[in-house]
Amino acid sequence: MAIPIDSAAHGRVLLVGAGPGDPDLLTVRAARAIGAADIVVHDGLVDPRVLDLAPASARRISVAKKRARHTLPQDSINDLLVESARTGATVVRLKGGDPFVFGRGGEEMEALRAAGIAVEVIPGISSALGCAAEANLPLTHRDFSSAVSFVAGQCKGLSDQNWSGLAGTGRTLVIYMGVATAPDIAEKLMADGVAPDMPVAVLERGTLPGARAIRTLLADLGAMVAREKVKSPAIIVVGEVVTLSDAEDKLARWAKIAETMT
Repeated sequence: MAIPIDSAAHGRVLLVGAGPGDPDLLTVRAARAIGAADIVVHDGLVDPRVLDLAPASARRISVAKKRARHTLPQDSINDLLVESARTGATVVRLKGGDPFVFGRGGEEMEALRAAGIAVEVIPGISSALGCAAEANLPLTHRDFSSAVSFVAGQCKGLSDQNWSGLAGTGRTLVIYMGVATAPDIAEKLMADGVAPDMPVAVLERGTLPGARAIRTLLADLGAMVAREKVKSPAIIVVGEVVTLSDAEDKLARWAKIAETMT
């Protein structure tokens, strides 16, 4: 049962999804939760305008994470949430996208439950949904794709992961946190049977100022990320639905390369 936002009860944690970036994509319930917070523990990518919804008296604690460098390790974040709630505070754990889509919200929920802390999850628009919508890229389409898979591109032992069947004709693959490993991802997918000329889109800084949506072929993914100097945050979308998007078209230039590889 959801914990009422306007309840007088304290000593609880709300795991809140802040959406893909644009404050206008924050849900009404998320905005109400932030407005009721005594403490806001937030990711580094949360827009300052979202943080401004918290009361002026609320304590703001950044636990920003970047590749290979965390302000706090996850266990320490879990402990921070538990100890903050035990002071009697209403704690908002504010996470980019959705807490349960590569947000480690499940781990935090487990730690809070184990400590006897009341916890509620308020979903947010995930990066995949928000960024794809901005680029007019349908993740499913009756003529092109009836299945979608989400994977993390930073996972350890990428070459050992079984991605067979996740991408290809009739399917869409969305890869989070894959910019740094884009060349390896392309090699992995092609080794697992995905055609080198499969369309791919990279959605950089989706819904934020300076957003870019660019597309090419799978065989060119790693080179294109380097050539275009793509930076995180970005997601990679693999599948025929990419051809329907408004992403800047880099496909034609590489069509002849793909022909020689198939």
